[in-house]
Amino acid sequence: MTLDVLGQSAARSVGGEAVRARLRVRDLAASKVREVANAGLSRSDVLRFWFGESDQPTPQPIVAAAMSALAQGRTFYAHNLGLPELRDALQAYLEALHGRPIAYDAVSVTSSGVSALMIAMQAILDPGDRVVAVTPVWPNVAEIPRILGAEVVRLPLRPKAERWRLDLDALLDAITPRTRLVLLNSPGNPTGWTLEPEQLAPILEHCRRLGVWLLSDDVYERLVFGSRLSAPSFLSIAEPGDRLISTNSFSKAWLMTGWRLGWITAPPGLQQDLTKLIEYNTSCAPEFVQCAGLAALACGDQPIEALRRSLLARKDQLLTALARLERLEATRPDGGMYVMVRIPGFEDSVALAKRLVEEAGLGLAPGLAFGAESEGWLRWCVAVAPDALAEGVRRLEAWLAADPRPAA
Repeated sequence: MTLDVLGQSAARSVGGEAVRARLRVRDLAASKVREVANAGLSRSDVLRFWFGESDQPTPQPIVAAAMSALAQGRTFYAHNLGLPELRDALQAYLEALHGRPIAYDAVSVTSSGVSALMIAMQAILDPGDRVVAVTPVWPNVAEIPRILGAEVVRLPLRPKAERWRLDLDALLDAITPRTRLVLLNSPGNPTGWTLEPEQLAPILEHCRRLGVWLLSDDVYERLVFGSRLSAPSFLSIAEPGDRLISTNSFSKAWLMTGWRLGWITAPPGLQQDLTKLIEYNTSCAPEFVQCAGLAALACGDQPIEALRRSLLARKDQLLTALARLERLEATRPDGGMYVMVRIPGFEDSVALAKRLVEEAGLGLAPGLAFGAESEGWLRWCVAVAPDALAEGVRRLEAWLAADPRPAA
């Protein structure tokens, strides 16, 4: 059979239906952030606040370490769980940050934070399992369980007194003996909601009592607004036998979004199975990228603290400017790199975001991308230069002054 015939054969329908992916995959929602971004990527005049990354490049010592590793020919397969020296460094980093012993065998290196999420959930979820997720949340967190055939119960945060807040009692009530896994992202994307220190123990103890797994996506834990070095973490109170998994990434705090390097902190008893899952997903993180991660940790806290201070200043700058605009509401994040805003009356966030691209040259992420709980809201990334933020507010103010109305 010729290649052309093979191609024609693959395109034919099977049993009268087009060849398609399985139903659960077809039911996944495409990224609403990408939908809006795609409407404006071809325009050079659009200010782009839609993606969750800083406009600053990766620090030079990290880049230099990767370049040196490449020059040394470190382009071959590495251990599934990561370079021993990187795992050592992560173990020391986590122990210093959270003030608790962390076993070397608890740390596994992954090819990105999202890969860490996928591998962790592959390790513990079966089809039909019940998962409780605090939402709104980065869609990957809530959609991965659905890809694996689990049932996701969404526990919504609510905006109140200028902040998104968790109803702790409602969360504990939602975690039942039927629950297999609880998903938390704190500080949260998109809201900046952050767990309070006094909320950690009740959640962990409730999960411990019921034998429920707890997975904390901690990618923004160093980007917290306040006097703490990091956001309140379950790793600071957990016992070695707890069913607790923390996933993390070099992407945000170390300005390494494009490098795709993350890690899992999990009970050592999982490591043998995590080794297999990493092998069957990505085999290993690239060695030269791991060398960059090692250099990032060697830089210490100063670069992270500089980034945190800049995000704090940008957040305050944006909120102060937005407060002067009529018809606008905004909430105050406790961490992360986003501010949530809404214009009362505009309930379709995707349509609004597209209008702002087209009519104002302003690129914001639609709240619906993160769940129905944040529909009507827009996410504004503040990890950009002050001049860009000021111009973004000016454009929004001019657009509002033209008295736009929602579509009928």
